[in-house]
Amino acid sequence: MVFPGNSYEDDATFIWKGRMSTYKSILGLVKRIDLSSNTLTGEIPSEITRLVELVSLNLSRNQLTGQITPEIGNLQSLDSLDLSRNRISGRIPTSLARIDRLAVLDLSYNNLSGQILIGTQLQSFDRSVYAENPQLCGAPLLKMYDDPSEYSNTEDKDELITLGFYISMALGFVTGFWGVCFTLIFKRSWRYEYFKFLNGLNDWLYVRIALIKRQLKDMLN
Repeated sequence: MVFPGNSYEDDATFIWKGRMSTYKSILGLVKRIDLSSNTLTGEIPSEITRLVELVSLNLSRNQLTGQITPEIGNLQSLDSLDLSRNRISGRIPTSLARIDRLAVLDLSYNNLSGQILIGTQLQSFDRSVYAENPQLCGAPLLKMYDDPSEYSNTEDKDELITLGFYISMALGFVTGFWGVCFTLIFKRSWRYEYFKFLNGLNDWLYVRIALIKRQLKDMLN
Protein backbone atom coordinates (compact mmCIF):
# COMPACT_ATOMS: atom_id res chain seq x y z
CA MET A 1 0.00 0.00 0.00
CA VAL A 2 1.26 3.50 -0.80
CA PHE A 3 -0.12 6.90 0.04
CA PRO A 4 0.42 9.49 -2.74
CA GLY A 5 -0.81 12.75 -1.30
CA ASN A 6 -4.18 12.48 0.42
CA SER A 7 -5.27 9.32 -1.40
CA TYR A 8 -3.83 5.87 -1.36
CA GLU A 9 -3.65 2.94 -3.69
CA ASP A 10 -3.69 -0.66 -2.62
CA ASP A 11 -3.82 -4.04 -4.19
CA ALA A 12 -4.36 -7.59 -3.02
CA THR A 13 -3.56 -10.80 -4.86
CA PHE A 14 -5.58 -13.96 -4.23
CA ILE A 15 -5.25 -17.47 -5.62
CA TRP A 16 -8.59 -19.19 -6.02
CA LYS A 17 -9.04 -22.54 -7.79
CA GLY A 18 -5.60 -22.28 -9.30
CA ARG A 19 -6.20 -18.80 -10.72
CA MET A 20 -4.40 -15.71 -9.45
CA SER A 21 -6.48 -12.56 -9.33
CA THR A 22 -5.43 -9.05 -8.38
CA TYR A 23 -7.83 -6.54 -6.88
CA LYS A 24 -6.92 -2.88 -6.70
CA SER A 25 -8.25 0.09 -4.74
CA ILE A 26 -10.62 -1.95 -2.59
CA LEU A 27 -8.78 -2.66 0.65
CA GLY A 28 -9.38 0.88 1.82
CA LEU A 29 -13.09 0.18 1.74
CA VAL A 30 -12.89 -2.78 4.14
CA LYS A 31 -15.17 -2.20 7.13
CA ARG A 32 -14.86 -5.41 9.13
CA ILE A 33 -12.18 -8.04 9.66
CA ASP A 34 -12.90 -11.17 11.68
CA LEU A 35 -10.06 -13.69 11.86
CA SER A 36 -10.93 -15.00 15.30
CA SER A 37 -10.51 -18.60 16.47
CA ASN A 38 -7.76 -19.55 14.05
CA THR A 39 -4.15 -20.52 14.60
CA LEU A 40 -2.63 -17.22 13.53
CA THR A 41 0.87 -16.61 14.87
CA GLY A 42 3.39 -13.78 14.82
CA GLU A 43 2.85 -10.09 15.42
CA ILE A 44 -0.08 -7.96 14.35
CA PRO A 45 1.13 -6.29 11.11
CA SER A 46 1.33 -2.52 11.30
CA GLU A 47 0.02 -2.34 7.72
CA ILE A 48 -3.46 -3.14 9.03
CA THR A 49 -3.61 0.36 10.48
CA ARG A 50 -3.75 1.75 6.93
CA LEU A 51 -7.30 0.46 6.56
CA VAL A 52 -8.64 3.75 7.82
CA GLU A 53 -12.28 2.84 7.11
CA LEU A 54 -12.11 -0.19 9.36
CA VAL A 55 -14.97 -0.29 11.87
CA SER A 56 -14.51 -3.71 13.48
CA LEU A 57 -11.34 -5.75 14.01
CA ASN A 58 -11.51 -9.16 15.67
CA LEU A 59 -8.27 -11.14 16.04
CA SER A 60 -9.24 -12.96 19.22
CA ARG A 61 -8.51 -16.59 20.14
CA ASN A 62 -5.31 -16.95 18.15
CA GLN A 63 -1.64 -17.22 19.07
CA LEU A 64 -0.53 -13.71 18.21
CA THR A 65 2.56 -12.38 19.97
CA GLY A 66 4.52 -9.13 20.06
CA GLN A 67 3.04 -5.77 20.96
CA ILE A 68 0.01 -3.81 19.85
CA THR A 69 1.28 -1.61 17.04
CA PRO A 70 1.67 2.05 18.12
CA GLU A 71 -0.08 3.09 14.89
CA ILE A 72 -3.37 1.56 16.07
CA GLY A 73 -4.61 5.10 16.67
CA ASN A 74 -4.76 5.65 12.90
CA LEU A 75 -7.98 3.61 12.85
CA GLN A 76 -10.16 6.55 13.85
CA SER A 77 -13.32 4.85 12.53
CA LEU A 78 -12.81 1.80 14.72
CA ASP A 79 -15.85 0.98 16.82
CA SER A 80 -14.93 -2.53 18.00
CA LEU A 81 -11.51 -4.05 18.77
CA ASP A 82 -11.09 -7.58 20.11
CA LEU A 83 -7.56 -8.88 20.68
CA SER A 84 -8.42 -11.17 23.58
CA ARG A 85 -6.99 -14.63 24.25
CA ASN A 86 -3.66 -14.21 22.49
CA ARG A 87 -0.11 -13.82 23.75
CA ILE A 88 0.26 -10.11 23.12
CA SER A 89 2.73 -8.37 25.45
CA GLY A 90 4.00 -4.88 26.19
CA ARG A 91 2.11 -1.75 27.16
CA ILE A 92 -1.16 -0.48 25.81
CA PRO A 93 -0.23 2.13 23.16
CA THR A 94 -1.12 5.74 23.91
CA SER A 95 -2.66 6.14 20.47
CA LEU A 96 -5.42 3.64 21.34
CA ALA A 97 -6.90 6.20 23.72
CA ARG A 98 -7.29 8.65 20.85
CA ILE A 99 -9.90 6.54 19.04
CA ASP A 100 -13.00 8.45 20.14
CA ARG A 101 -15.50 6.10 18.49
CA LEU A 102 -14.22 2.97 20.20
CA ALA A 103 -17.20 1.46 22.03
CA VAL A 104 -16.26 -2.23 22.31
CA LEU A 105 -12.83 -3.30 23.51
CA ASP A 106 -11.44 -6.63 24.74
CA LEU A 107 -7.77 -7.09 25.61
CA SER A 108 -8.26 -9.84 28.18
CA TYR A 109 -6.17 -13.00 28.50
CA ASN A 110 -2.89 -11.64 27.16
CA ASN A 111 0.46 -10.66 28.67
CA LEU A 112 0.01 -6.89 28.68
CA SER A 113 1.92 -4.91 31.30
CA GLY A 114 2.20 -1.40 32.72
CA GLN A 115 -0.49 1.02 33.80
CA ILE A 116 -3.73 1.69 31.97
CA LEU A 117 -3.55 5.24 30.66
CA ILE A 118 -4.80 7.69 33.29
CA GLY A 119 -7.54 10.18 32.41
CA THR A 120 -8.53 8.49 29.15
CA GLN A 121 -11.60 6.64 27.92
CA LEU A 122 -9.65 3.39 28.41
CA GLN A 123 -10.45 3.66 32.12
CA SER A 124 -14.18 3.81 31.40
CA PHE A 125 -14.40 0.21 30.21
CA ASP A 126 -15.35 -2.64 32.52
CA ARG A 127 -12.45 -4.36 34.26
CA SER A 128 -13.26 -7.60 32.41
CA VAL A 129 -11.83 -5.92 29.30
CA TYR A 130 -8.36 -6.19 30.88
CA ALA A 131 -8.80 -9.44 32.85
CA GLU A 132 -6.02 -12.02 33.10
CA ASN A 133 -3.17 -9.66 32.29
CA PRO A 134 -1.15 -10.23 35.51
CA GLN A 135 1.26 -7.37 34.92
CA LEU A 136 -1.37 -4.77 34.03
CA CYS A 137 -2.52 -2.29 36.67
CA GLY A 138 -4.51 0.90 37.21
CA ALA A 139 -8.22 1.73 37.07
CA PRO A 140 -10.59 0.04 36.38
CA LEU A 141 -8.55 -2.92 37.69
CA LEU A 142 -8.43 -3.48 41.43
CA LYS A 143 -4.64 -3.52 41.24
CA MET A 144 -4.02 0.21 41.36
CA TYR A 145 -0.27 0.54 41.60
CA ASP A 146 2.42 -0.58 39.23
CA ASP A 147 5.05 -2.67 41.04
CA PRO A 148 8.28 -2.41 39.04
CA SER A 149 9.66 -5.51 40.79
CA GLU A 150 7.08 -7.64 38.96
CA TYR A 151 8.49 -6.69 35.59
CA SER A 152 12.15 -7.00 36.46
CA ASN A 153 14.33 -9.39 34.51
CA THR A 154 17.99 -9.99 33.96
CA GLU A 155 18.23 -6.87 31.80
CA ASP A 156 16.58 -4.62 34.39
CA LYS A 157 19.14 -5.10 37.17
CA ASP A 158 20.64 -1.99 38.69
CA GLU A 159 23.51 -1.15 36.39
CA LEU A 160 25.09 1.06 39.06
CA ILE A 161 26.00 -1.85 41.36
CA THR A 162 28.77 -3.41 39.31
CA LEU A 163 32.32 -4.61 39.94
CA GLY A 164 33.58 -1.20 38.87
CA PHE A 165 31.39 0.43 41.52
CA TYR A 166 32.99 -1.60 44.32
CA ILE A 167 36.49 -0.99 42.97
CA SER A 168 35.85 2.77 42.81
CA MET A 169 34.48 2.76 46.34
CA ALA A 170 37.56 0.91 47.66
CA LEU A 171 39.97 3.24 45.83
CA GLY A 172 38.12 6.28 47.15
CA PHE A 173 38.33 5.04 50.72
CA VAL A 174 42.06 4.22 50.47
CA THR A 175 42.83 7.54 48.80
CA GLY A 176 40.91 9.54 51.39
CA PHE A 177 42.32 7.61 54.36
CA TRP A 178 45.95 7.84 53.33
CA GLY A 179 45.50 11.41 52.16
CA VAL A 180 44.59 12.41 55.72
CA CYS A 181 47.31 10.23 57.28
CA PHE A 182 50.11 11.58 55.06
CA THR A 183 48.95 15.13 55.71
CA LEU A 184 49.16 14.60 59.48
CA ILE A 185 52.57 12.92 59.18
CA PHE A 186 54.26 15.58 57.04
CA LYS A 187 52.36 18.69 58.17
CA ARG A 188 53.46 19.36 61.75
CA SER A 189 51.13 22.31 62.39
CA TRP A 190 48.12 20.30 61.22
CA ARG A 191 49.19 17.37 63.36
CA TYR A 192 49.33 19.56 66.46
CA GLU A 193 45.92 21.06 65.72
CA TYR A 194 44.45 17.64 65.14
CA PHE A 195 45.67 16.22 68.43
CA LYS A 196 44.67 19.43 70.19
CA PHE A 197 41.18 18.99 68.83
CA LEU A 198 41.06 15.37 69.98
CA ASN A 199 42.24 16.33 73.48
CA GLY A 200 39.64 19.08 73.68
CA LEU A 201 36.92 16.68 72.54
CA ASN A 202 38.05 14.14 75.11
CA ASP A 203 37.91 16.72 77.91
CA TRP A 204 34.48 17.91 76.83
CA LEU A 205 33.11 14.37 76.77
CA TYR A 206 34.62 13.63 80.19
CA VAL A 207 32.97 16.71 81.71
CA ARG A 208 29.61 15.96 80.11
CA ILE A 209 29.64 12.35 81.32
CA ALA A 210 30.59 13.46 84.82
CA LEU A 211 27.72 15.99 84.91
CA ILE A 212 25.23 13.42 83.67
CA LYS A 213 26.35 10.91 86.32
CA ARG A 214 26.04 13.55 89.02
CA GLN A 215 22.53 14.53 87.86
CA LEU A 216 21.46 10.89 87.85
CA LYS A 217 22.90 10.38 91.33
CA ASP A 218 21.05 13.43 92.65
CA MET A 219 17.80 12.20 91.11
CA LEU A 220 18.15 8.77 92.70
CA ASN A 221 18.87 10.27 96.10
